[in-house]
Amino acid sequence: MNVLVCVKRVPATGGRIVLTEDSQDIDTRFLGFTISPHEECAVEEAVRLVERHGGSSVVLTLGVEAAVEQLRDAMALGIDRGILLETDGEEWDPVATAVAITDAILAERASGFEPDLFLFGNEAADSGDYQVGLRVAHALDLPCVTGVKGLEVVDGRAIAEREAGPNREVFEVDLPAVLTVKEGLNLPRYPSLPGRVRAKQKPIDRIRPVRRDGGMTKVRLMLPPERPTEVRVLGTGPDAAGAIVDVLRGLGVVPA
Repeated sequence: MNVLVCVKRVPATGGRIVLTEDSQDIDTRFLGFTISPHEECAVEEAVRLVERHGGSSVVLTLGVEAAVEQLRDAMALGIDRGILLETDGEEWDPVATAVAITDAILAERASGFEPDLFLFGNEAADSGDYQVGLRVAHALDLPCVTGVKGLEVVDGRAIAEREAGPNREVFEVDLPAVLTVKEGLNLPRYPSLPGRVRAKQKPIDRIRPVRRDGGMTKVRLMLPPERPTEVRVLGTGPDAAGAIVDVLRGLGVVPA
């Protein structure tokens, strides 16, 4: 089984986001970078599928040269090869991104690598876009299941589960297929030191994609308003005990 998994370089979850003065980009000088938890599960699932069924795995990302770090992280977990669709750092909308990924997949097919399964995170951790996996599936004329939190591959078919309220929906689709997965599909492993050493020796293909416009146009970025926080000092030492009891009583934690 051959698996191609797509990831995106995004600011580390929980990091404080600061915009540039023109509100066109995120100021990344003090940010760490990672891939989203959804995509971590997609990488883990690709590794598990190849371990279970044999075959080969590829991780692909679109971004600047520094995104090689995220490719190496995925390869340290067991992915065999990486593909960087290298850009100059400008923002690519979901339409342009999906077209570039589709072109790369068609080139992979032409070179002899035929993925049976294409895995995406359900949405981007930074922009919240849900479109890329769907657009790639449509362009390749492949079945697609989104929001996957359970997966089994049997006899050339993918059995994918996703949550539907308190229940689960189950889909059976023929391979090749596109799946967008969510955190909770599995428990991603941590990269080992030998895995990181091996990842440095694994090949990464670099491709300069042709940008094709046609999606949304960015006007500006806006940060959501911060929620105000308040800290009230009740006292110090034993003198604070009575005030703490009063607060707990007000909350109903202890009886009045």
